[in-house]
Amino acid sequence: MAPVVRQLAQAEGVNSVVCVTGQHRSMLQQVLDLFDIAPDHDLDVMLANQTLNGLCARLFDKIHPVLESERPDRILVHGDTTTATIAAMAAFHQRIPVAHVEAGLRTGNLSQPWPEEMNRRVVDVIGDYLFAPTRGAAENLRGENLSGHIIVTGNTVIDALHMTIRRINQSAELQQDLDTAFAFLGSGRKILLVTGHRRENFGTGFAEVCEALATLSQRDDIDIVYPVHLNPNVRGPVQQMLAALPNVHLIEPLDYLHFVRLMQHAHVVLTDSGGVQEEAPALGKPVLVMRDVTERPEAVASGTVRLVGTGRERIIAEVGQLFDSPQLHAEFSHKANPYGDGEAAARIAAALTGKSFIEFQSYSVSHRKPPGQRDISYS
Repeated sequence: MAPVVRQLAQAEGVNSVVCVTGQHRSMLQQVLDLFDIAPDHDLDVMLANQTLNGLCARLFDKIHPVLESERPDRILVHGDTTTATIAAMAAFHQRIPVAHVEAGLRTGNLSQPWPEEMNRRVVDVIGDYLFAPTRGAAENLRGENLSGHIIVTGNTVIDALHMTIRRINQSAELQQDLDTAFAFLGSGRKILLVTGHRRENFGTGFAEVCEALATLSQRDDIDIVYPVHLNPNVRGPVQQMLAALPNVHLIEPLDYLHFVRLMQHAHVVLTDSGGVQEEAPALGKPVLVMRDVTERPEAVASGTVRLVGTGRERIIAEVGQLFDSPQLHAEFSHKANPYGDGEAAARIAAALTGKSFIEFQSYSVSHRKPPGQRDISYS
């Protein structure tokens, strides 16, 4: 959402108010500092090991007075989080219109990703503006006969990535400073970057993933770098099974600048993250996704992403092939990016302020030729 906040700050006649939940506060502050954003409200709702229902109750209780005091003309929520869903519902209860950034992503399976698939559907039912990142997402929304304005914008995560890459690439001093954080990496070894935190993979799924990484760590040509999520359901098994292994580097979660720099260095990315499925292909990095289904099918269709699940043998085989076959790696790494052009936030701001703009043109997963661009305006 940071690029949208910045864009709205520049829009004439718009007074935007930023509200945060306080989740992972140190990581949040790094992002706020990076994009020069000062939140107006901090709900401070996060507790260790709280249940989803407990979180929902706290969110409803904390966000109601914020909406009462600010009385916004519209609220914007992003993505598929529980906080986005409750914020949208709280606004709906107070008859405040809701705009959904990153609308329309679907797997068709309410349990994968869980609870995010349900969260997205709830927000899309409520929303009066549905900012779909791709044509495929827009097609999903139209198929559900929803009442909101459906607009294809591209994904704001690509806006943020473009801004960050420009900042890194324009400063050799910054590059050197960022790289000092990765001085532990072995000379000559290629990097397997791992991220994993999905709730549906807790338990057996994470154990299988860790077993696969343990086997891959025996190779002498791979450095495995795993910024470990703060959730104890992730940190526990990861630390227990991987901490003592050679060539496995379990590090604290990275701020966005360092994470983008690490993606630039990576040879292969193994992840269950939604955003990384969009960011890494934009950097020309092959991505193996530890899920059975994805709400982001465009990169799978284009060949830069492959679903591998959480099974030990499948992960070992797929990672091994990408490290052993330069040809296969090159086929993945053609930088096809169906998720955005860096102008999503500008389109969203234009739509909200009644100005004309051109929708993002992306190929749908069926590879149909995109229609001619159209100049549109919503007021």
